[in-house]
Amino acid sequence: MTAALNELRTQVIWTRLISIVEEQAQTLMRTAFSTTVRDAGDLSAALFDLEGRLIAEAVTGTPGHVNSMAAGVRHFLAKFPVPTMAEGDHFITNDPWLTAGHLHDVTVLSPAFHQGRIVGLFGVCCHQVDIGGLGQGPDGRSVFEEGLQIPLMKLASRGVLNQDLLDILCLNVRTPLQVRGDVLSYISSNESAARRLSAMLAEFRLDDLAGVADYIVDRSLAATRAEIARLPQGSWTSSLTIDGYGHPITLRARLTIEGERILVDYEGTDACVPRGINVVLNYCRAYTIFGLRCVISPEVPNNYGALLPFEVVAPEGSIVNVQRPWPVAARHVIGQMLPDLVFGCLSQAIPDRVPAEGSSCLWSVQLRGRQPAGEPQAGESFDAIFFNSGGSGARPSQDGLSGTAFPSGVRAMPVEITENSAPIVIWRKELLTDSGGIGERRGGLGQRVEVAMRDGSAFEVLAMFERVDHPAQGRDGGGDGSQGSVRLASGKAMQAKGLQQIPAGDRLVLDIPGGAGLGTATSRAADLVARDVEEGFVSAEAAARLYGSGVG
Repeated sequence: MTAALNELRTQVIWTRLISIVEEQAQTLMRTAFSTTVRDAGDLSAALFDLEGRLIAEAVTGTPGHVNSMAAGVRHFLAKFPVPTMAEGDHFITNDPWLTAGHLHDVTVLSPAFHQGRIVGLFGVCCHQVDIGGLGQGPDGRSVFEEGLQIPLMKLASRGVLNQDLLDILCLNVRTPLQVRGDVLSYISSNESAARRLSAMLAEFRLDDLAGVADYIVDRSLAATRAEIARLPQGSWTSSLTIDGYGHPITLRARLTIEGERILVDYEGTDACVPRGINVVLNYCRAYTIFGLRCVISPEVPNNYGALLPFEVVAPEGSIVNVQRPWPVAARHVIGQMLPDLVFGCLSQAIPDRVPAEGSSCLWSVQLRGRQPAGEPQAGESFDAIFFNSGGSGARPSQDGLSGTAFPSGVRAMPVEITENSAPIVIWRKELLTDSGGIGERRGGLGQRVEVAMRDGSAFEVLAMFERVDHPAQGRDGGGDGSQGSVRLASGKAMQAKGLQQIPAGDRLVLDIPGGAGLGTATSRAADLVARDVEEGFVSAEAAARLYGSGVG
């Protein structure tokens, strides 16, 4: 076979591997019980080689899951070496410090075999709505209050489920049927991917993945280093102040581009807090590197080689490198802000490639209550969550996206699905006019969401909302995005974080913040302003006031 044909063949195999892990993710979504996985895609699915290197990841998924799992697989292999693995084995953990940062993310790793030999490892990491404890909110004072901890252990051995583990898990959660169904779906998706991999190896007459894995890692590493080498050398600093819990939190970063590597150092960032918004280093790395790759090497597929040139360090005890047993349940409140902080550094080095700040943090609406009288399970407790997103920041050549989950990438759950899974009604879900920051490029719009119980009874919200006091900041003369707000329909203001009750007969109303603008408003084309007014993104009054008289 000529070198050109061999190159083409290897590229085809690489593409096939990506399709296998995407099918793995889709299988997971079709078999999972939780709406967070089934409808929102709050998951990751990936293939690793026998050294634990990430080789291929599904397009469906979040950086907080897949990039954390990319670093976490080595912990599995340290306890369960590859030579000891057998067909039908499956391994599990939800240890926040080993994988995705809080107890609600469960990781399952499974060996894949071909012709009796282990050839790879398939992993999934998925958000579990209920893991016991206080629930996914920031109220915990330690990780021990936040739910059941599953250490690195076997979920199945040679095809036989660890029934003791499943019994313990189901006894510690409020929705045992859902949790058990989800865990079994993780096994199903990994097993289906393993079968696909074996079939592909047979088709291409390969005994294993070793040569292909080296090719993928080497090519991705070379491509990433080449992109970094094109950047200006030096160091830049940035800071970002956000609401925090009870008092503001300031995040600080220094980004250094040196040769073919990039270092982000979080020295000077505020200390961890006795509430569950702290971030473990693994999750900090995940979103930091994702932010870097969005700007620097977005075309390079995500794998071990693509991640290798980026280094992230943070002081122990800081809010982005918290140690056991500090609480971490709502770690996304801080972690999903890190790309904005990184963008603040990059905007000084390569200003023509970096967007403005966005709402960034998901507004995850976690609700708790009891099934109303007359329902099939009247009186039983329920836990439900649905994801909502504000506006992303304006981009150098385009406006920001409205109601879009950046950087998390999860999908918005359909209202009908959410209402079917819990006894609630979402009375309103609409874009907020004038919520995007003004500028030559306008920030994306936030949303208004209004929700109540189906029978009007009281219920609870585990609030974990950001950018209420500190909105997204405009860049290069652009305007700030709108602030968020949390209130009752009756008018009473509520706290942005913490477990709170919505009284009977009232509704929870959320104004989700907008993204910031980029460039001065006077530079925005008149036809774009007119279109904004026509489509309801900007009111005529605001357009005339902010963009100039006679517009709109």
